[in-house]
Amino acid sequence: MYELAGKRVYVAGHNGMVGRAVVKALAAENCTVLKAERQDADLLRQSEVEAWMSHNKPDAVVVCAARVGGILANDTYPADFIYDNLMIEANLIKASFDCGVEKLLFLGSSCIYPKLAPQPIPEDALLTGALEPTNKWYAIAKIAGIKMCQAYRKQHGVDFISAMPTNLYGPHDNFDLQSSHVIPALMRKCHEAKLAGDATMEVWGSGKVMREFLHVEDCAAGIVFLLKHYSDMSHVNLGTGEDVTIRQLAEAITKTVGFEGSLAFDASKPDGTPRKLLDVSKINNLGWHHKLNLETGLAAAYQWFVEHAA
Repeated sequence: MYELAGKRVYVAGHNGMVGRAVVKALAAENCTVLKAERQDADLLRQSEVEAWMSHNKPDAVVVCAARVGGILANDTYPADFIYDNLMIEANLIKASFDCGVEKLLFLGSSCIYPKLAPQPIPEDALLTGALEPTNKWYAIAKIAGIKMCQAYRKQHGVDFISAMPTNLYGPHDNFDLQSSHVIPALMRKCHEAKLAGDATMEVWGSGKVMREFLHVEDCAAGIVFLLKHYSDMSHVNLGTGEDVTIRQLAEAITKTVGFEGSLAFDASKPDGTPRKLLDVSKINNLGWHHKLNLETGLAAAYQWFVEHAA
């Protein structure tokens, strides 16, 4: 077990949805949380990351920082997605090694598994098939981060690990319709349709594909659990082990928001991967399970949206 009490823990990407939740979860661990604002260290610049790390000397690092977005954003900005994510992870992992960091956790993403991976997806499915074309730039960068942690572990014996969360949602999500993921996009569209008194709301895709969703506070709890209790070469899936169709999700969101119109599915829009459900037996066997069900999580997310982002 890695004791976090008394340690200096650097959360890279502390202003993002996951980073904020990790900072909140670490508050119960009696450790000092370190944060670097962009003016303190631009994570795309190796010299700035090295200087900040050597000055602040963290004991542990959680790499939440990344350029993220939905299908449209990945398709529109492929160069930004691959370059920014490669640079962020390479700079942080190398600087962590150089500064003698004791424990590092790198955050991957379940969307980097092969498009036609077996379901539910086991950890060893990575790199066994073609990627989902709609986010391959992001996926290639994230796979490189996982492999970099494994390479440093193999060559230098350092305790660098990776977690593979499923689709996340919750407070501080991105609710911009041009770049957001499915839950915040549907939540905003549904909210606006309700206010406008619309009879129907359009949903991209057929509604038949299946997805798994994890509330970000559960994700943060899983990250803290892995920091303390996991040390091995393989990345670890982080999810609920339960999935729903996009139609079921959209119906749940309309219920949460109170939109009483009908849903219109636009099958001409891309669906992405047909099904994506993680095999979470590894982390469950280690002793961790998610706590928030989808209904409760959506209600909390919608409350935050109304108060902060509507």
